[in-house]
Amino acid sequence: MIDELLLLRELAPAVIGVLVHRGVDFATAEDAVQEALIQAALTWPDRQPADPKGWLVTVAWRRFLDAHRSEASRRDREQRLEVEPPPGPTQTTDDTLQLFFLCAHPSLTPASAVALTLRAAVA
Repeated sequence: MIDELLLLRELAPAVIGVLVHRGVDFATAEDAVQEALIQAALTWPDRQPADPKGWLVTVAWRRFLDAHRSEASRRDREQRLEVEPPPGPTQTTDDTLQLFFLCAHPSLTPASAVALTLRAAVA
Protein backbone atom coordinates (compact mmCIF):
# COMPACT_ATOMS: atom_id res chain seq x y z
CA MET A 1 0.00 0.00 0.00
CA ILE A 2 2.80 2.43 0.93
CA ASP A 3 4.73 1.52 -2.22
CA GLU A 4 1.65 2.25 -4.35
CA LEU A 5 1.19 5.67 -2.75
CA LEU A 6 4.85 6.53 -3.32
CA LEU A 7 4.53 5.41 -6.94
CA LEU A 8 1.43 7.57 -7.38
CA ARG A 9 3.25 10.56 -5.87
CA GLU A 10 6.16 10.08 -8.27
CA LEU A 11 3.95 9.64 -11.36
CA ALA A 12 1.51 12.52 -10.77
CA PRO A 13 3.74 15.34 -12.13
CA ALA A 14 4.63 13.34 -15.24
CA VAL A 15 0.95 12.59 -15.94
CA ILE A 16 0.05 16.26 -15.51
CA GLY A 17 2.86 17.08 -17.94
CA VAL A 18 1.46 14.66 -20.54
CA LEU A 19 -2.01 16.22 -20.30
CA VAL A 20 -0.63 19.75 -20.52
CA HIS A 21 1.45 18.68 -23.54
CA ARG A 22 -1.80 17.44 -25.14
CA GLY A 23 -3.29 20.93 -24.76
CA VAL A 24 -5.14 20.75 -21.46
CA ASP A 25 -4.78 23.81 -19.24
CA PHE A 26 -2.83 23.18 -16.04
CA ALA A 27 -5.70 23.49 -13.53
CA THR A 28 -7.95 21.15 -15.52
CA ALA A 29 -5.07 18.69 -15.92
CA GLU A 30 -4.54 18.72 -12.17
CA ASP A 31 -8.21 17.99 -11.56
CA ALA A 32 -8.23 15.12 -14.05
CA VAL A 33 -5.06 13.63 -12.56
CA GLN A 34 -6.48 13.91 -9.05
CA GLU A 35 -9.50 11.89 -10.13
CA ALA A 36 -7.23 9.35 -11.82
CA LEU A 37 -5.18 9.05 -8.64
CA ILE A 38 -8.32 8.40 -6.61
CA GLN A 39 -9.36 5.73 -9.08
CA ALA A 40 -5.86 4.21 -8.89
CA ALA A 41 -5.94 4.16 -5.10
CA LEU A 42 -9.24 2.29 -5.26
CA THR A 43 -8.28 -0.11 -8.05
CA TRP A 44 -4.57 -0.84 -7.66
CA PRO A 45 -4.64 -2.66 -4.31
CA ASP A 46 -6.43 -5.50 -6.12
CA ARG A 47 -4.45 -5.43 -9.36
CA GLN A 48 -1.66 -3.05 -10.32
CA PRO A 49 -1.31 -2.45 -14.06
CA ALA A 50 1.78 -3.40 -16.02
CA ASP A 51 2.29 0.26 -17.05
CA PRO A 52 1.14 2.48 -14.15
CA LYS A 53 2.00 5.76 -15.89
CA GLY A 54 0.12 4.75 -19.04
CA TRP A 55 -2.86 3.68 -16.94
CA LEU A 56 -2.92 7.02 -15.11
CA VAL A 57 -2.57 8.98 -18.38
CA THR A 58 -5.44 7.03 -19.94
CA VAL A 59 -7.76 7.47 -16.95
CA ALA A 60 -6.87 11.16 -16.52
CA TRP A 61 -7.38 11.83 -20.24
CA ARG A 62 -10.78 10.14 -20.14
CA ARG A 63 -11.76 12.15 -17.06
CA PHE A 64 -10.73 15.32 -18.87
CA LEU A 65 -12.74 14.37 -21.96
CA ASP A 66 -15.81 13.60 -19.84
CA ALA A 67 -15.54 16.94 -18.03
CA HIS A 68 -14.92 18.82 -21.29
CA ARG A 69 -17.92 17.21 -23.02
CA SER A 70 -20.11 17.85 -20.00
CA GLU A 71 -19.11 21.52 -19.95
CA ALA A 72 -19.71 21.86 -23.69
CA SER A 73 -23.15 20.29 -23.36
CA ARG A 74 -24.00 22.63 -20.48
CA ARG A 75 -22.96 25.66 -22.55
CA ASP A 76 -25.03 24.44 -25.51
CA ARG A 77 -28.10 24.00 -23.29
CA GLU A 78 -27.65 27.50 -21.86
CA GLN A 79 -27.31 29.02 -25.34
CA ARG A 80 -30.42 27.21 -26.57
CA LEU A 81 -32.29 28.49 -23.53
CA GLU A 82 -31.24 32.07 -24.29
CA VAL A 83 -32.48 31.79 -27.89
CA GLU A 84 -35.77 30.17 -26.89
CA PRO A 85 -38.70 32.57 -27.20
CA PRO A 86 -40.19 33.78 -23.93
CA PRO A 87 -43.38 32.14 -22.72
CA GLY A 88 -46.50 33.93 -23.75
CA PRO A 89 -49.87 33.42 -25.29
CA THR A 90 -50.11 30.52 -27.70
CA GLN A 91 -52.13 30.04 -30.83
CA THR A 92 -55.77 29.27 -30.30
CA THR A 93 -56.15 27.51 -33.64
CA ASP A 94 -55.84 23.76 -33.90
CA ASP A 95 -53.41 22.73 -36.63
CA THR A 96 -53.81 18.97 -36.13
CA LEU A 97 -55.60 18.46 -39.43
CA GLN A 98 -52.87 20.32 -41.33
CA LEU A 99 -50.27 18.17 -39.57
CA PHE A 100 -51.99 14.96 -40.66
CA PHE A 101 -52.16 16.22 -44.25
CA LEU A 102 -48.43 16.91 -44.14
CA CYS A 103 -47.87 13.36 -42.86
CA ALA A 104 -49.57 12.05 -46.01
CA HIS A 105 -47.57 14.19 -48.41
CA PRO A 106 -46.80 12.32 -51.64
CA SER A 107 -43.06 13.09 -51.49
CA LEU A 108 -42.71 11.02 -48.30
CA THR A 109 -41.92 7.34 -48.45
CA PRO A 110 -44.63 5.12 -46.98
CA ALA A 111 -42.43 4.21 -44.02
CA SER A 112 -41.73 7.88 -43.25
CA ALA A 113 -45.41 8.78 -43.59
CA VAL A 114 -46.40 6.04 -41.16
CA ALA A 115 -43.71 7.06 -38.67
CA LEU A 116 -44.70 10.73 -38.81
CA THR A 117 -48.39 9.93 -38.49
CA LEU A 118 -47.80 7.71 -35.46
CA ARG A 119 -45.61 10.33 -33.86
CA ALA A 120 -48.24 13.04 -34.52
CA ALA A 121 -51.00 10.83 -33.14
CA VAL A 122 -49.08 10.07 -29.94
CA ALA A 123 -48.03 13.69 -29.38
